[in-house]
Amino acid sequence: MKSKSVAKADLPTKICETCGFSFAWRKRWERDWDNVRVCSAACRRGKSTAGGERYTGAIVTLLSKRGPSSSICPSEVARALSANEWRKLMDAVRAAGARLAKLGVVSITQGDREVDLSQVAGPIRFRRGPSFVPSLTKDE
Repeated sequence: MKSKSVAKADLPTKICETCGFSFAWRKRWERDWDNVRVCSAACRRGKSTAGGERYTGAIVTLLSKRGPSSSICPSEVARALSANEWRKLMDAVRAAGARLAKLGVVSITQGDREVDLSQVAGPIRFRRGPSFVPSLTKDE
């Protein structure tokens, strides 16, 4: 008798919008896989983990390397984290930017005006916010 099991490596994966880690398809998500955005109940409640800090850290690091009035595109952050699969990271990077904006660390802008990410569509940029503290990285 042939086994119906599938290797975990062959299952579809997504990047969790909260923690930033990759997670694989599960049977319980079969009916609603297209709408699944987080890997666990803790992430659904918005708990930040080391993976989420990876995104926020990358945003702060890239802004630290730019001038005080410069901005960065979320795609720059995603490409810095994964050159090959950066498009999959875009939602998580935007979510990390929104968390930083709530803390005042970054400002989210469209053109020259500051916007609320939940109210805007289209391209955005991250700028240093009033609570921004430059990161100290080994590259500097």
